[in-house]
Amino acid sequence: MTTEATLPTTSASPTARQVWTRARGITLALVALLVAAVAIAAIRSDARHGELDPRSADPYGSRAVAELLADRGVSTRVVDTLDDARAAAGPDTTLLVAVPDLLTERQQTQLRSVTEGAGGRTVLVAPGGPAVERLAPGVTADPALSVDSTLAPDCDLPAARRAGSADTGGIRYSSAHLEAEACYPSRRLATLLRIPETSGETAQEGAPGDTVVLGAPDIFYNDHLDEHGNASLALQLLGSRDHLVWYLPSLTEATAPDDERSFFDLLPSGWLWATLQLFVAAALAALWRARRLGPLVSEKLPVAIRASETAEGRARLYRKVNARDRAAAALRSATRTRLAPLVGVPVSQAHTPEALLPALSAHLHGEHGDGQSPHALLFGPPPGDDAALIALADQLDALEREVRRP
Repeated sequence: MTTEATLPTTSASPTARQVWTRARGITLALVALLVAAVAIAAIRSDARHGELDPRSADPYGSRAVAELLADRGVSTRVVDTLDDARAAAGPDTTLLVAVPDLLTERQQTQLRSVTEGAGGRTVLVAPGGPAVERLAPGVTADPALSVDSTLAPDCDLPAARRAGSADTGGIRYSSAHLEAEACYPSRRLATLLRIPETSGETAQEGAPGDTVVLGAPDIFYNDHLDEHGNASLALQLLGSRDHLVWYLPSLTEATAPDDERSFFDLLPSGWLWATLQLFVAAALAALWRARRLGPLVSEKLPVAIRASETAEGRARLYRKVNARDRAAAALRSATRTRLAPLVGVPVSQAHTPEALLPALSAHLHGEHGDGQSPHALLFGPPPGDDAALIALADQLDALEREVRRP
């Protein structure tokens, strides 16, 4: 039994070349963005190498401060463990804690228990809210940072008055201690606090133990030391004792198994305020996008589309992917469907050559369509080019007109 001829098909899927042509712009943009991100990360990592390290000569290191202190007879010792920092606390020692936020809650409590009443000076560099409350009880950090970096002393602390303006702008603090000296204020809150101890030993007459809380580390950086009164303030804060212990907490020590830190301990200070700002911004964006720009306009659906527009649209799609076989199959199928009722064949058998062709031959005389037989026109192979496809359409149209002719 003969069945309808199987027509070769042309895939409508885009080729690899077409995919590359469409996606190359986005791909190149992503590659450029990745290269820029890597370059920026490399530059920033180099610039921040050895930050607040008195042995580093990089812009954000603190070697210049250590050398100036050495010229004045103050020795500097770097430690990176809590045990060494606790052992060094004493009346003739200044203990600088470079990154207090790296310490766990337990470590902060242990450090405070040693420095309290030791008679020395403890300098805390930009501690966040939880850290400053444990290392300097009675002091709280404000979530909003200082707007300006360079501030005037505006206090009676001798070291601040001699130094003048300095780059202390950063975290702002308030204190419940009546004897605390608040300097370099920003919007009524201090960026430098000195809290004297009310008990304990003294290093020498007129120099009792105290704790200094500093809102920003800029005055210790090599790159900023020669600006404003930074050098003077740094030397006075760190040079009041004969020995300086520079404590650089390490990540290894902070993540020890016996020290459990919560997720919120790992977040930088001010995260709650930043999160609230993001929620407010998202709400405003949603409100802006959801506003109505006028009354709603009703439209009757479905919209009627002319058959000629549909045919033209399908034809353009076929031509775009060179699907001449599919276009020819569609033309032949539609012609067979229209011819079957005209020659007395059920539509269900219109695509069967054995049923359609004998009935069609009774209404025709000889070959049609430039000498082509009805079988070649209705069930033949697909055309090889666009010209052949156009010719096939004309021949099918002529065949149908002849059948309809009385």
